[in-house]
Amino acid sequence: MDFLNSKIKTIYFRYLAASFGSTLISSIYAVVDMAMVGQYHGPDGSAALAVVAPIWNIIYSIGLLMGIGGSVLFSMIRGSAQGRERESNEYFTASVIGSAVLASSIWVLIALFDEPLLVAFGAGDHTLELARAYVAPIKFAVPLFLLNQMLSAYLRNDKNPGLATAAVLAGGIFNIFGDYFFVFVCDMGAYGAGLATAVGSAITFAVLLAHFFTKKNTLRLVRPARLGDKLRRICVTGFSTFFIDVAMGILTILFNRQIMKYLGTNALAVYGVIVNISTFVQCCAYSVGQAAQPILSTNFGAGLGGRIRETLKYALGTAAVFGLIWTGLAMAVPNGFIRIFMAPTEEVLAIAPAIFRMYGISFLLLPANVFSTYYFQALMEPGAAFVVSVGRGLAVSGIFIYLLPQLFGADAIWLAMPLTEALTAVYVVRETVKYTRRLPA
Repeated sequence: MDFLNSKIKTIYFRYLAASFGSTLISSIYAVVDMAMVGQYHGPDGSAALAVVAPIWNIIYSIGLLMGIGGSVLFSMIRGSAQGRERESNEYFTASVIGSAVLASSIWVLIALFDEPLLVAFGAGDHTLELARAYVAPIKFAVPLFLLNQMLSAYLRNDKNPGLATAAVLAGGIFNIFGDYFFVFVCDMGAYGAGLATAVGSAITFAVLLAHFFTKKNTLRLVRPARLGDKLRRICVTGFSTFFIDVAMGILTILFNRQIMKYLGTNALAVYGVIVNISTFVQCCAYSVGQAAQPILSTNFGAGLGGRIRETLKYALGTAAVFGLIWTGLAMAVPNGFIRIFMAPTEEVLAIAPAIFRMYGISFLLLPANVFSTYYFQALMEPGAAFVVSVGRGLAVSGIFIYLLPQLFGADAIWLAMPLTEALTAVYVVRETVKYTRRLPA
């Protein structure tokens, strides 16, 4: 499809379908793992995978840093003028190099220091044993998770969103059936869930590589001029998307520690389920951003403000629908989610509804706030994207996580994210209006 001339509605919803499928299946890696491990090991299994969640956030966020940061610049260059394909591919090559270096570093860190990392993330006693068992096979596939994120972003910008979705779908389907087979049939428990996830990531990677053998492919590895400068631009552009996932990991650590301090293991098990539901909501937000970003970036490079405004209209409408759906589900069936992810005790079922309904208010504004970072990045306003990602992801939310239990009692911690999303939305509305008004007619 032609980002500069084709009908915006058609392009956007085609890309949304592909991006939604891709991000939704991506979240299944963690969600199905927690469901299977929770059913096999009970609340301890769910709590153990809540401890592992920050590791996923770190891995995926670095993939997004190189993928989104580079592909925004890639599409903007291609939209600005014809004949700049080599320059755009210099950014692709820089993203590949940066991803390889970062993947190697994270690989070594997790492989050698998994136990101290998991303890720092809130593991203790039996949860540490289960968390280490889950991570053991994943150690061997860490680079693949990161490279999958990076390559998926470039395939969408190279007008092949369908293959990006097919790749993630193939790995996700294997993960679902592999989880059941390894965890229950082979009686491997948490280790089996990690093994299925690792193999699934390898399948996804293999399918993504097929793009380079198709006629659609315009991605080339070339010698990049001023590699350091290009990596710096990629990191600045992609930082906000990167930080959203990193921040989710940091917040999970903060919540884990505060919950254990004030509320105990049962509440941590419930929060482990919320982390996975929140991952689904965040993936919906990613799908909106990833569908809109190639269109926004290319048309921004071409100076077509009207097409940007139209894309923004569809994206905000989609974000609002996602917010309403997930908030409604959190209010209506909290214990339904609990039963999916674990074999709950009566104590867990008693406390879960109130926790879900307080925390679930945040789902109303989360999709629009996360999408705004993609919008600001596409308009080359990384400062505004930085404020949103750092504010909602760490600064404001971190303050609320620490202060609310001290000031208003332990249960007030569940209002930390609703308050954070509300304050962030005020800033997002103001900045979106300001930058949209500056666009050409």
